[in-house]
Amino acid sequence: MKRIWLFFVPGLLLGGVLVLTGSWAIEATSTDKFCNSCHVHPQAELSWKKSVHYTTESGYRVHCVECHLPPKGQGYLPQKAKTGLKDLWGYLFKDSASFDWDAKSKLEYAKNIAPESACLNCHPNLYPATLSKDGSNAHLYYDAQKDKGEDIRCINCHLNAGHYDKTYSHTANTGFGKETVVGEVFTEPAKVEKFESFVEKIPTTDVSFKMVAIPGGTFTMGSPDDEPYHKSDEGPVKEVTVSQFYMAEVEVSWDEFLAYYAQTARPGKTAVKYDLDTIKTVDAIIGATPPYGQPDQNWGKGKRPVISASYTSALTYCKWLSIVTGKKYRLPTEAEWEYAARGGKETPYFFEGNPESFVKSKFLSKKKDTTMINRYVVYKENSQAKTQEPSFVLANPYGLKNMLGNVAEFCSDWYAPDTYSRYKEPLVDPKGPAKGTEHVVRGGSYKSPADQVRVAARESTHTQDWLRTDPQSPKSIWWYSDCFFVGFRVVCEYDANTGKVQ
Repeated sequence: MKRIWLFFVPGLLLGGVLVLTGSWAIEATSTDKFCNSCHVHPQAELSWKKSVHYTTESGYRVHCVECHLPPKGQGYLPQKAKTGLKDLWGYLFKDSASFDWDAKSKLEYAKNIAPESACLNCHPNLYPATLSKDGSNAHLYYDAQKDKGEDIRCINCHLNAGHYDKTYSHTANTGFGKETVVGEVFTEPAKVEKFESFVEKIPTTDVSFKMVAIPGGTFTMGSPDDEPYHKSDEGPVKEVTVSQFYMAEVEVSWDEFLAYYAQTARPGKTAVKYDLDTIKTVDAIIGATPPYGQPDQNWGKGKRPVISASYTSALTYCKWLSIVTGKKYRLPTEAEWEYAARGGKETPYFFEGNPESFVKSKFLSKKKDTTMINRYVVYKENSQAKTQEPSFVLANPYGLKNMLGNVAEFCSDWYAPDTYSRYKEPLVDPKGPAKGTEHVVRGGSYKSPADQVRVAARESTHTQDWLRTDPQSPKSIWWYSDCFFVGFRVVCEYDANTGKVQ
């Protein structure tokens, strides 16, 4: 009996000490001061103190762990241990000066460190008496999407709640597009005498852009089964012939898009679908309505590619550009896009290198040599988590910039995973399936890893997902609320309107 007590009493005391010290350790490592000792981002504490979570109407101050960890009893301790070890590793072995703090403030990162359960723990009632009508409609939509099993979160609309950002907005942007003309105003569009590159000029604006003459030819479309990171929708490879055409040197910029917006914008939201082919004058174009928030994500407009604009916006822009220039502008077919992107090459990229030599491993490994890809592509490893201006990269052999990366680009084709299997050779200027539900997107973006910016990589629009947090009913046909990595570039047909001799 004495032997049992010799083990029981010390064990009981040790257990008590562990419980007490464990509880103390949990509390000590959950203070705001302790969090800030590791999180050395200079704006983290300051932006928190400026937020509505610091100075609340009730007087209660929301603390770091209340937003960044799930409630106690809902996975609090495992997540705390996981997060703590990760933060400690970063603090001890990484250089905080190398962190892209701006990228870490964006939704894609924030949703991984702000659990939904934490929001709902403090805000169980989504319909308080003080909630506005717009807020009520937004929360009704949230509930409906949750019932469908959709991944929609509070911070999709309330990203600014925990860390204040003066540039963030989730309201109607009534002042959007009121930039003024500062340069020479063009009185007429470019005149094209023969098939060669030219600079298009948009009449009544100071905006111009380069169109590159792409000679017709035959190429192998798609990727072989043995290409690293090959996907099934990239094959089987097909021999395709395309006719000559013009393609814009870079994606449609904000300067170009805002020229269109200024001439066609409508103050109210219009969900009317109309036949673009029947429109003959600019006045007849039903243009885009004001967006919600900042569609450029406050990265800057100017020469950066337009983002957030929907597929409908891209089509309407092409129609407007055709009218004001007297030429036939449109989106490229998928075949034209890949032919131009390859620049006469048949390799995974139009420059030297294998995808396996560029893809960064998630684990400790030999450092990859990304010198070559960094010269030509704005992608995940060099983009700083945002779009860049054309001067950031070099052109491909045809003189086109950012065909791979920066923003993915709309094509005119309907998307189908088995498109290439449906084709029967010989193929001349193919236009894709006759019908579908989503359109082809090519080229990858600033957020894509190296394997997703291969020339043959294919994607599609995801209209429902890209409008997930649009608070309007019906949703906008002009702007995506949840897609900031897709843009478009135009092509121009070489015909009688561009000076071709008949």
